[in-house]
Amino acid sequence: MSISTTGVLARAEPAAEGPPRKTPTRRRPDLRRWISPVVLVAVWQIASGTGLLPPDKLSSPWTVLQAGVEVARSGELGDAFVVSLGRVGAGFAIGAIVGVVLGIVSGLSRWGEALVDPPVQTLPFLGLIPLFILWFGIGEETKIVLVALGVAFPLYLNVHSGIRGADPNLVEASRALGFSRAERLWHVVLPGALPQALVGLRQSLGLAWLALIVGETVNADAGVGYLINNAREFLRTDVVVVGLILYALLGLVTDALVRLLERKVLRWRTR
Repeated sequence: MSISTTGVLARAEPAAEGPPRKTPTRRRPDLRRWISPVVLVAVWQIASGTGLLPPDKLSSPWTVLQAGVEVARSGELGDAFVVSLGRVGAGFAIGAIVGVVLGIVSGLSRWGEALVDPPVQTLPFLGLIPLFILWFGIGEETKIVLVALGVAFPLYLNVHSGIRGADPNLVEASRALGFSRAERLWHVVLPGALPQALVGLRQSLGLAWLALIVGETVNADAGVGYLINNAREFLRTDVVVVGLILYALLGLVTDALVRLLERKVLRWRTR
């Protein structure tokens, strides 16, 4: 009696496994960026301690730290911070809207570029301070308008460049798929211009703080610039440096926020 082998079940082969997944690794901070600031502060402290840098020219880091604690406890630093932050916030909101709108108009239309680009490119916004004082006085309007212009220029240039640099193959493909002009703008052109626009946003925030420093130094009765000018009158170089450090920290924080936004919004570029 023969046994048929046709009914013998073949041994099941193990299912093919895909490539092993990489476990996400936490990105460690690059400590090399702290080398030059630490060395600079150390050299500054040594020069102050040995008398090479007299205190009437520049106070030592330890004196600056004590002055910072002093003005923070008195409430002067907090009040100045709130006032300056409010000016930058108002100016940034106005300038961002103006810069993005003008960049879109100039980027999408030849007529728009011909009408918008020449005055925007040739307008020296810091040179307009005397006119702003004549038009708006020495109140808040001058400082806010100055910050708004500082924000609008780089945003306009980068939005315009991003729109003009849109991938023509993608635009042609969307046209072949039957996208309307508004759909091409929303789904192809503006997303393609977003990386360049975020670069302009970082530049705008840097110029916003620069414009605020100029505006508050020219004439102000409150804010970080007023704190610096008031300290200058009394030869308090330690408080002057405290104000400058606060400006620098605000610039670094806003730049870090834009970098974080850039990583979140442009996550698709790394895929």
